[in-house]
Amino acid sequence: MENSVSLYGDKVAYTLSSSNTVTYKMLGEKAANLRFFLASHGIEQFDKVALIGENRPNWGVSYFGIASMGAVIVPILVDFSPKEIVTVLEHSEAKALIVSEKVYNKIQSQINFEGLVIIMNDFKTSDGISIDDYCNQNIDAFKSYIPNRVKESDLCCIIYTSGTTGRSKGVMLTNDNIIWDAQMCTTLYAVSSSEVYLSVLPLAHTYECTLGLVLGTMQGGTTHYIEKPPTANVLMPLFKTIRPTMMLTVPLIIEKMFKVGVKPKLTKTAFTRFLYGIRPIQYMLHRAAGKKLYNIMGGHLRFFGIGGAAVAPEVERFLRDAKFPYSCGYGLTETAPMLFGSPVEKSIYRSNGPAMAGIESKLINVNPTTGEGEVVVRGRNVMLGYYKDPEKTAEVLSPDGWFRTGDLAVLDKKGNVYLKGRSKNMILGASGENIYPEEIEAIINEMDGVVESVVYEQKGKLVAKVYMNPEEFSKRYQELKTTALNYQEELMKRMEQYMKELKDKVNQSVAKHSQLADVQLHDQPFDKTATMKIKRFLLNKDKAADEKTESPDVK
Repeated sequence: MENSVSLYGDKVAYTLSSSNTVTYKMLGEKAANLRFFLASHGIEQFDKVALIGENRPNWGVSYFGIASMGAVIVPILVDFSPKEIVTVLEHSEAKALIVSEKVYNKIQSQINFEGLVIIMNDFKTSDGISIDDYCNQNIDAFKSYIPNRVKESDLCCIIYTSGTTGRSKGVMLTNDNIIWDAQMCTTLYAVSSSEVYLSVLPLAHTYECTLGLVLGTMQGGTTHYIEKPPTANVLMPLFKTIRPTMMLTVPLIIEKMFKVGVKPKLTKTAFTRFLYGIRPIQYMLHRAAGKKLYNIMGGHLRFFGIGGAAVAPEVERFLRDAKFPYSCGYGLTETAPMLFGSPVEKSIYRSNGPAMAGIESKLINVNPTTGEGEVVVRGRNVMLGYYKDPEKTAEVLSPDGWFRTGDLAVLDKKGNVYLKGRSKNMILGASGENIYPEEIEAIINEMDGVVESVVYEQKGKLVAKVYMNPEEFSKRYQELKTTALNYQEELMKRMEQYMKELKDKVNQSVAKHSQLADVQLHDQPFDKTATMKIKRFLLNKDKAADEKTESPDVK
C-alpha cells in the first residue's frame, strides 16, 4: 500500500459515487488513522479484526489499515446470518469489528459482541467517537506511533468458507500468499495503472479481494464499486460512464447477459432459430452480437475474468466466436485463490489453462481408463492451514506442502487442466460460493419429526429431501382420522405445509447462497453404504451426469 500511495498520490483509488471517493493519498492517511485508533484501543499485532460490509472505498481502507499494523483480518460475507456471524466472531476470537451501518443495524441486537465496534461508513465507533477527530486530538501520539513491522510470513487474514455452527473452516492466508498470488496474475494479464475496474463481486471473497482490491491497488488502478446487485439495469448505465478496462465476474452475470440480451434477439422466429442452428451462420451472428455487446460495455474492456463456477458451454462458445476478451480461471480460497489460468488471447475452450508460473501441479489417484485424478498443487500461495483445526489441515495439506484440492480433472500434454467434477460433497453456488450440504442437513435434522435429510443441487438450485418419522407424524395428525372428510388428502396437505415451514425455518438460519429452493418429502429411509453413509448420487443422477461435462472455476 505505502508504495502505491507514494507513486499515485492524488489519483483516485476507489469510488462508490462522486461523493464517496478515495485517492491513493487519502488511502494512506485514512489507513494510518485507523491503525493508530485500533492500537490506541488495545488492538495488537496478530489480534483478529472482523470486517463485514458491502463493497465501498472504506472496505479497502479498512483492509489495508488492519494489515499494515500486523493485525489479522477476518472478512465476513454480508449475507451470513447473524448466527453464522456470531460463530465466526467467536471462533476467530475477534477483538474488534468494522462493520457497515446497514449490516450493523441488522445484527446488533443478535450478536452481543463485546469488543470494539467501528462503523465502516464514516469511521466512527458504535458510540459515536470519530476516528479522525480522535487522531487530531492526540496528534503528538499519532505522529510518534510506529506500527509493528509486518513480515511476509505473517498471518494476514482468516477467511471462513462457511459460518454455520460446528463446521466453520477458517482459511489462514499469509501476506506472502496473497501478494505473491496477485503478482503472478500479472503474468496472465499485464495490469497497469491505467486500469479502470468495475467491481461487482463481494470483497469478502478471496477472488475479488486478491485479484481486484490487492492487485488493483498494487498497480495503481481505479476501482468503481456499485451500491446495488449487478443486474443489467444497474450495470448498463455504469458501462457507459465508467467504461471499464477490467472486470472480475462469475458465470451468472455473463450468462444472464447472453440469455436475456443476446440469444433471444438471434432466435426470435422459427426461421432465425433454424439459421442459428447452422454453425457457420451461428458464428457470424455471434461475431456481430459480440461486437455490439462489447460496445455496450463501454468499448474499452481488455480483461473479463470469469471464475467461481463453470460458465455454460453455449455462453463460452459465444464469447469465443465474438472474440470477447475473456479468461476462465481456477483456484480456491485455500490458494489465495488463483492456480490455473490463461491470457485472454490463449484461452482454451472448456479449460482453465495451465498452472500459473511458480505453481507445481499434478494429479494423484489417477483413473487409468479416464485419466482423471485429483488435482494437487504446491506453491507460495498455498494456505498455512485451517485455523484451530489441525485435523482438517492434515487431511488436505501434506508436510512437504502439497495441497489436495478435492477436484477431479484431466491434464493434457501441455499441462492445461480440464476439471471434471467434485471429489467431495461441496456444492458450488451460482455466484461462486462454497455450499456445504452437511451443514444445512444438520439444521434440518434438528427439526421436529425429521429422521434424516439430504441436500443436493438440482438444475442449479438447492433441494432437500427429508425423511420424517412416520409414527410421530401419525400421532401429530391423529385427530384428522375423525375430523377430516378425506384423511389421506388432508394429511398430505398438512405434510406439504410442514415442508414449507421447515424450508422457511432453515432459510432463516443459513446464508442467502445456502438457502433451499425446495424441500421434498422422502417416503422411506435413504439407501446407505456399508459405513452408513447416504448414497447421495442416487438422489441426483442428473447432477452426476452434468459433472462429466461441466467444470468448476475459482471457488
